[in-house]
Amino acid sequence: MKAKIASKMGEIQISSDVIATYAGATAVGCFGIVGMAKLSMREGGIARLLRDESLRKGITVNIVNNEIDLDFHVIVAYGVSIQAVCGNLTESVRYKLEEFTGMKVNRVSVYVEGVRLID
Repeated sequence: MKAKIASKMGEIQISSDVIATYAGATAVGCFGIVGMAKLSMREGGIARLLRDESLRKGITVNIVNNEIDLDFHVIVAYGVSIQAVCGNLTESVRYKLEEFTGMKVNRVSVYVEGVRLID
């Protein structure tokens, strides 16, 4: 799925993988986010922390009418306010993606898949 933006010189297409990677990099920069999570159905639905190279695998991007919908699966730090962390994540990603793509971010859903103790 690709986003399409008209410009004076022609049409710009942005892959959903590019949007997911940028959103993932923004997310892990937010306070309280340990990383992105991937649910493993082979391991009984246990969430695994993804490495930095595969940030986009914890994010689902849907583009409808050039508006972006995002689903984040994250692991948060132990002892932080989940509500505050998710609110910060939502606002940061919305702002950065709208600035980066020039498209409207319609919805950002955050699913907390786990909690990790940070040293």
